Amino acid sequence: MRKRQGLRAIFAVPLLLALASLVGLVVALTGDGWRDAISWALLAIPILAAGWAMRARRT
Repeated sequence: MRKRQGLRAIFAVPLLLALASLVGLVVALTGDGWRDAISWALLAIPILAAGWAMRARRT
């Protein structure tokens, strides 16, 4: 049997992905230059996580 996970363990990764998206959007709207690079990196994290999850599910 699998051990039951608490709410903190269940929602930790989705919360971090949402936070990265929110910070990425705010940074993109508030500046140019190096802030654009940071926003691109932060907004790519959820996309990469979804790709990783799809790949892990196939194997």
